[in-house]
Amino acid sequence: MGDNYVTCQTEKGSINISEEVITSVVKSAISEIDGVAGLSNTAGSELAELIGLKTVTKGVKVQFIDGKILADIIITVVYGCNIVNVAREVQEKVMSLVQASTGIENAEVNVHVSGIAFDK
Repeated sequence: MGDNYVTCQTEKGSINISEEVITSVVKSAISEIDGVAGLSNTAGSELAELIGLKTVTKGVKVQFIDGKILADIIITVVYGCNIVNVAREVQEKVMSLVQASTGIENAEVNVHVSGIAFDK
């Protein structure tokens, strides 16, 4: 991911933002959401493979395709929380932070719930 950049052309030149920077923004947004136990690490390896993640431990894949930021996120949800509500909150928070931090309004956030985390 380190060699991939989101490029924005302006009248003064180009602005390049590393996909790793956007991944950090995504991870920061997720850490603030109640009900998210964390990014999936070993669970959901088939799902990670399906969306093209090379390392399952990250749980986030960010791409820039046709002028649009595309984020795929694999999370686990805390037992007892409404899965759909948590996933929607992840979508909204990530979308908002990515748009605010990059200025790129065209974004898509796909949330994949790979499991439930139970209290020990």
